[in-house]
Formats: sequence, structure tokens, C-alpha cells
Amino acid sequence: MNQRRQHRPWYGFLAIFIGLVSLTTHAARGQFTDPNVEVTVASSRQAARPGDQVVFAVLFEHAPGWHIHTNDPKPPPEWEFEAIKTEIRTKEQPGLRFGRIQWPTAKTVHIDLAGSGTPLPYDVFEGRAIAYLPVMVEASALPGTREVSLTIAYQACDDTTCDMPRTVTRTVRIDIQGADDPPAESAAADPSIFSGFNTATFGELFERSTRRDDVVFDVFGYRVFNLRGDHPIFLVMLLLAAALGGFILNLTPCVIPVIPIKIMSLSAAAGNPARCLYLGLVTSAGIVFFWIVIGACIAFIASFNQVSQLFQQPLFTIGIGLFVALMALGMLGLFSINLPSWVYRLMPSTGPRSADGSAGGSTPGTFLFGVFTAVLSTPCTAPFMATASAWAAKQPPALSLATFGAIGVGMAFPYALLSANPRWVSKVPRSGPASHLVKQVMGILMVGVAVFFLGTGIDPLARLPVDPPIRWFWWIVALCIIAAMSVLVFRTFLITRRIGPRLFWTITSLLFAASGGYMAIHFTDRGPIPWVAYTPERFDEAVRQNKVIVLDFTAEWCLNCKALEAGVLHRPEVVAALTRTDVVPMRVDLTGNNVAGGEKLKSLDWVGIPLLAISGPGKPTPAKFDTYTPQTVLDAISAARGSTASARP
Repeated sequence: MNQRRQHRPWYGFLAIFIGLVSLTTHAARGQFTDPNVEVTVASSRQAARPGDQVVFAVLFEHAPGWHIHTNDPKPPPEWEFEAIKTEIRTKEQPGLRFGRIQWPTAKTVHIDLAGSGTPLPYDVFEGRAIAYLPVMVEASALPGTREVSLTIAYQACDDTTCDMPRTVTRTVRIDIQGADDPPAESAAADPSIFSGFNTATFGELFERSTRRDDVVFDVFGYRVFNLRGDHPIFLVMLLLAAALGGFILNLTPCVIPVIPIKIMSLSAAAGNPARCLYLGLVTSAGIVFFWIVIGACIAFIASFNQVSQLFQQPLFTIGIGLFVALMALGMLGLFSINLPSWVYRLMPSTGPRSADGSAGGSTPGTFLFGVFTAVLSTPCTAPFMATASAWAAKQPPALSLATFGAIGVGMAFPYALLSANPRWVSKVPRSGPASHLVKQVMGILMVGVAVFFLGTGIDPLARLPVDPPIRWFWWIVALCIIAAMSVLVFRTFLITRRIGPRLFWTITSLLFAASGGYMAIHFTDRGPIPWVAYTPERFDEAVRQNKVIVLDFTAEWCLNCKALEAGVLHRPEVVAALTRTDVVPMRVDLTGNNVAGGEKLKSLDWVGIPLLAISGPGKPTPAKFDTYTPQTVLDAISAARGSTASARP
């Protein structure tokens, strides 16, 4: 009875985690009633056979005086208005091919949103507007019912105000018959709905290739390999690439701080190989579980479309910071009161023994530690992982779940490998002065990690996305690193008189302390680049002026972004290229819930940061890099400049 009561807080923690995920998904899969715009979906056929043509109609019924933006809105520059384009998205379905959407004819209204007294023309959808999605039933389609979910995003406005952007999901069903079955009466309930569809253009709307798109994997701007969409083992290779990306996540600065904690926990059970293996597998299960949850969110929740979307919610980031701070206090042994047992169960070798009397942590605690490790990795995308997840975000749910599951398996692999070889962790000190020193140093470093998350969570609450970020907390992080290294040197001299260990840890501590100071100096430096905060209007204006646009998608919580900025973008030759008169360096700050910035990232078919997207007259389709070198950036700018390469500096 007591054991069951002790485990309940973990389920509460899981409930909180699921609740926090739901905070990122306003109107997800919503079927709500909008008083200003009613959205419905109809099909031209209720049943079809292989080879048949079907049309889905998305109807927007607007209340009098209301309208929505078009699929390609062009508001007048005087408005300084961020228009949310109307979008209709769907995922691949077995046996069905989707063509390009035939949008309704826009209507011109005259509105004075700038308050100048002079109404300006603006194209909108109003009244009864119908968009048509052509569907081809493939010859290989198997009989059965298909439920196709259409995700529809729009923003309703009248002459003076706009509602919040909405995303709704509507489902349409179609029965696929066998090729030899007699045709069924399957006409639409209201054929007049489809009178506006130009049937003569049906074939033209399917110009794109029938095979999957190729997937290109780049590292630092260099193509590592290219998976051809028509390759017979395309999916196997892509899943392996996703797993490799998950493995690399363990080497990012987001995850490295917690790895020693888990190694200490495994070392406590190293004397019991079976127990050590069990804990490693449970940790791995927690990691895989988290990534499958992320895959499910992207597959089934309309408004969840970025891997790092959790950290765009300030309350989530602050919650992670508080949780890390709690772990840090436990590592430092500062708990002088009896806290709930679940608090101690994440502390390696410091809390009560498990129910079976063995050391190393409880099953729920170990599982949640795996979840926690995976959560910390989401701000830091890795090579291959970002490309694979971007591909998966546009696939049917089964493929999305498989790809994100592969990322989890790759990330979990080192923990399973360590646990299967207890001798590799048996040399980690489990008791005595050395063990206490390791826990003290890690505890102080985790205080710095907590400050980092708290600072990046508070930052977007105190400013707008176009305002400069708050960065003073980086100095506190640096002080924590310096303090931890000072304790390490001081206690090392007390523990041992041997010259070798003293010299080694002194040099190591000095290097880490210096890196902490270097990090604070560069992470708080605004830098020499005159970044322009992204808005759709500023981007469109740069396009009209035939400028080279360098879009830097970043966030204060993205350590990879910080490292690339300091190590690559601040190099003199790159700064010189970015400050030319024909180049616009534009920053998209995704620290908080930047709606316009998130939409821009999504329009580039990308799901995480860092990302550098470079476009211009010579390259209208942006070159995209999540890792890059100075030469990569210079070459991309030159290619984007095209015929304007002779522009004056």
C-alpha cells in the first residue's frame, strides 16, 4: 500500500507533462463553431474505384462584413500588418494522391486599417468561398474506407479588427471499392458545391512526380548523402539516418550536463549486472516514449508542427528550470526537510533504495529521468535528426511515429550500451569523498542549467519577439561554472596529495572556468551584425528590393544557435558579407510563441532550429543549413546574389 502511494506522484508528473504539451496546441483538431466563419468539407463522391477522380471542397461561409486572408495575402505596406495566409494541409493516405488546391477567386475590399482616412484595396475571401482539393484514386488502391483529415488555418477579419488565427480539422470519408465492383451511386449530396471546379485542369493539378521526394542530408553545408525517394530501401535508410541523428543528440550541449548523473546512477548498480541492465533499458524506454509522444503530436495535432515547440512556451521552460533546480538542491544535499519520496528518486545514489532493496533508483524515477533527458534535447537539433523529422512531419501518422521512434532509439542507444557493460561504469566512485565531490560539482553546474532555463523562460514574457533579448542571466550561468570548478580544485587538493590528479583537475577546471567566462561574454554580446527583426512585411519589402535575405532562425534557449552565431556568423569575413548594402540579415527569434516566425519556419518545411535560410535574386528557393561553416555562408550569399554579384559593398 505504501509503495503504491509513493509512486503516485510520478503519474501526476506525467499528467503535468501531457498538460504542458497541450498548452502548445490551441484549437488542436478543433471542431468548434466560429461565429464569423463556418468551415465545412464535402466530397464530390462518397465511393470511388481505382483510377477515379474525386474532389474535396472546403467551404468558408463568412458572416456579413467578415472575410479571411487569401492563400497569398499582400497587404499594403502602410498597414504594417502581419497577414496570416489561409492554408489547407493534409497528410498522405495509402491509395490516394492529392493535387494542388484550386483556390477561390479573391474579392477586393477597401479598408482603412492604418487609420489614415483613405481606404486601400485588399484582396480577401468573403461570402461563400470554396477551395477545391483534387484527389486521384491510385490503381493500386485497396478496398476500404479512407478518413482524410484536412487541417485548415485561417484568420477572420472585419473592416476594423481581426480575430485570433484559428486552426481547425475537418474529416471527410470516402469508400474505395474493388476494381471489379459495379460502380455505386456516389454523387455528392449537393452537386452545386462543385460547379466552380474547373474539371479541365484536373490533370494539370497533378504535375508533381508520383515518387517520394529525395531527402538530402547536409552537415556544415556539405552534402553527406542523398536518399532517393524511389530507392527500394528508402524508408530503412531514412530510419537509420534518424537514429543516427538521435544518437548525436547526446553530444549536444543541451544533454551533456545530465549524462554524468545517469552514469553515476548506473554505477550504483554496476555490482548487479541484471539490475544495471534493467535500469538502462528503463531509461531508454523513457527516451523513446518521449520522442513517440512528440511524433504523435506532430502527426495528430494540427497546431503542433515543430520539434522544439515545447520550449516556445515560457511556462514550460520555467517549469523545467524549477525542476532542474530541485534536482540540483538534491545533488548538493540541501534538503533538510522530508520532501515527497519522488523528489529523491531522481537523485543518483542519494535517495532511498528501490522496492527490491537495490541501489540505483526506482523504476518510475528511472523512466522519468529518460523522459527528462529527451525533453532537454529538444532545443538542440542534430545533423540528420532535423532533416529526418522535417520529412516525417509531412507523412502519414504511421511513418511520422516510426521516424520519431527511430530518433528515440538512436538517442537511447548509449544508455542501453552502458547498462549492458557494467564494467564500463564500475570505476565511477559510488561512495566516499570522491563521490561527494562529483555530486557537489554536478549540483552547482545544474544550478547553472536551472538559471539558463529560468532566464530563457522569463525572457519572452518580458518583451516582444522583435525586441532585443534579455541576456544578463548568462553571467549567473558563468559564475556557477566558475564556482563548480573552484570547488573541484579546492576539494581535490584536500582529497589527494598526488601531483598527477591535482595537476589534471586544476588544468581541466581552469579550462572550463575560462570557457564559462568566454561563453558569457559572447552570448551576451549583441555582435557586429545589424540584424533586422523578422516580420512578413519586412521580408516582402526586401524581396521587392531584390535583396539577398539571410534568415537566421534562433532562440535564447538554443545553445547550438548561440555557438553557430559566435563561431561562424561573427567571423570578420561573414560580417563583411552580411553588412553589404544588397544583403538583409534578418533574425527570426523563436524564444517565445512567435506566431509569424513559426509560420515562416513551417513554410520552409523545417521543424527545428538552428536554421539559416539564404535566398535572393539568384536563388529564389532558399538554401537551408542547420550546420554551416563561414565558407558555406559566403558561398550561399554569392549564389543568392546571382547577377547582382557586382553590387557595391
